[in-house]
Amino acid sequence: MRPKHVKDGFSSRRVFIFAAIGSAVGLGNIWRFPYVAYEGGGGAFLVPYLVALVLAGIPLLYFLYSIGHRNRGSAPLSLRRFSKGAEWIGWWMVLVAVVIGVYYAAIIAWAIKYTFLSFNLGWGDDPATYLNSDFLQVAENAGPSMDYVPQVLLLMIVVWVVTIGVLGMGIQQGIGRTAVVFIPVLLIAFALLVIYSLTLDGAGSGLNAFFSPDWGALKDSSVWISAVGQIFFSLSIGFGIMITYASYVKPRTDMTGSGAVVAFSNSGFELLAGIGVFATLGFIAQSSGQAIGDVVASGIGLAFVAFPTIMNEAPGGALIGVLFFGSLVLAGLTSLISIVEVIIGAVRDKAGISRRAATYIVGIPMAVVSIGVFSTTGGLYVLDTMDAFVNSFGIVGASLIVMLALSWVFRKLPTMAAHMNVHGSIKLLGWWKALVAVVIPVALAVMLFQEFQDKIETPYGDYPASLVNTFGWGMAAALPIIAIILSLLPWRGVTSVEDPGDLYAEHALADGGEQA
Repeated sequence: MRPKHVKDGFSSRRVFIFAAIGSAVGLGNIWRFPYVAYEGGGGAFLVPYLVALVLAGIPLLYFLYSIGHRNRGSAPLSLRRFSKGAEWIGWWMVLVAVVIGVYYAAIIAWAIKYTFLSFNLGWGDDPATYLNSDFLQVAENAGPSMDYVPQVLLLMIVVWVVTIGVLGMGIQQGIGRTAVVFIPVLLIAFALLVIYSLTLDGAGSGLNAFFSPDWGALKDSSVWISAVGQIFFSLSIGFGIMITYASYVKPRTDMTGSGAVVAFSNSGFELLAGIGVFATLGFIAQSSGQAIGDVVASGIGLAFVAFPTIMNEAPGGALIGVLFFGSLVLAGLTSLISIVEVIIGAVRDKAGISRRAATYIVGIPMAVVSIGVFSTTGGLYVLDTMDAFVNSFGIVGASLIVMLALSWVFRKLPTMAAHMNVHGSIKLLGWWKALVAVVIPVALAVMLFQEFQDKIETPYGDYPASLVNTFGWGMAAALPIIAIILSLLPWRGVTSVEDPGDLYAEHALADGGEQA
C-alpha cells in the first residue's frame, strides 16, 4: 500500500539544503571543532578530518536520507516500514532528541543574554565570576536544585516561545523560511567576525598554532577516532533529524548531491570558525604574555569565559561580542528547531494528530521540563552530565545499532542504495555498502568502548554518584528501554506501517526521471 503523503514539506531542494545546513551548523561547530583540531595535531588534523568526512560523514548522511526519503515518515515510522523489529531504534533517536532539546535551549538563552551584554561588555573584568556567580548563580553543591534564577528563566521562556512558534507554522512556512533567512545572516555575521579577528595583533600566531601540522599526531589512533566523532556530532547524525527532514523532500530529488552540499557546507563553516577562534585566541595570548596552549578552551569555557575576556581587551570588543554571540543564537535556534521537529514528526505519525496539536503536545511539556531544570542554580551540573552521556551512549549507540540492524539483520542496504540511485548524482555502489556495513560501525564501536572505559575508570566531572547515576548512566540506560515500550503502542496516524515498496522511485522512472 502506498504510504500516506506528508501534506507539508519543503517547497524545493534549495530550502531542504538550507534547513539541513541549519540543523548541522550548531554550537559544536563554533566551540568544539577548533579545540578538537588543535588537540589533534593542528593542520595535520585536517587529514583525518577530511578522510572522516568522505568515508564516514557523507556515507552516513546518505544512509539516513535513504531511510526517510524512501519511507516518507519520522524516524520510528520510516524504520517500522522496513521492519517491525526496527521501530524501537527510531524511538531511541527521538528520545535522544528530547534529552538534547531540553538542555540545548538553556545554552541559547545564555547566548541571548551575552549578545545584549556585549554592547557595553556587561560581564565586567572577570567573565568567569560573572558567568558562575552573577548570571547563572551556580550552586556550590553539584546536583539538581529548586532555586530558580529569574533572568535565566525569562530568557528560556523566550527561546521556547520562538521555537514553538516557528514549528507551529509548519515545515515550509516555519522551518524552511527560518532557515533560508537565518543561515545567510549567520554566515555573513561570522564572516565579519573572522575578518575582524584577522586584524587583531597576534592573530598570525593564533593561526600558526591552529594550522601548523604535527604530523606525528597521525600515528595516534585516538586522533582518527576524534575526527570521526567531530564529523559525526557536527552533522546532526544519530538523533533522527536527517531521517525526518529527508521525509519532507519531494520524491524526485537528487538526495546524494544534496547530502554532499550539506556536508561540505558544514565543514566549511567549521573551518571558518577555527580561523576566527584561533585568530582571537592569538590576540589574547600575545596581550597576556601567555602561550596559545594556555588560553585554548572549548565548550562553555570558550564561549562564555575566554571570548568575553578577549572582548574586554580587543579594540572594538563590543562588535566582536555582538557578532559572536549573535551567531551562537542563530546557530543554536536552527539546530533546536530541527531537534524538536524530530519529536513532533514522530508523535504526529504515531497518534494521527494535526501539526499544531503535535507542536503543543511536544513543545509545551519540553519547555516546562527544560525551564524547570535548567533555569535553576543546579542546572549547569545537570546539563553537563546529560550532554556527556547522551552524546556518548545515546547518539553513538543508536547510530551503531541502526546501521548494524539495517545492514546485517534486515539486509536493507541494496534497497536503500537502489532508491538513492534513481535520481542521485552520486551513485551508491559497493563502496557505500562496505563503509556503512563495516567501516563506520567499527569506528563507532571503538568510540563507544573508549567512552565507556573512560567514564567507568574516572567518575565524570568528579560529580556526586547520585548526579552521575541519575542523569548520566540512568538516563542513557532508560532511553532504549522506553523506546521499546513506545514501539509497542498502536499506530493511529498513518494509512500503513508496512514496507510500501519503492513506489516513488518507480513512479519517477515512469515519468522519465524528472528531478525536483
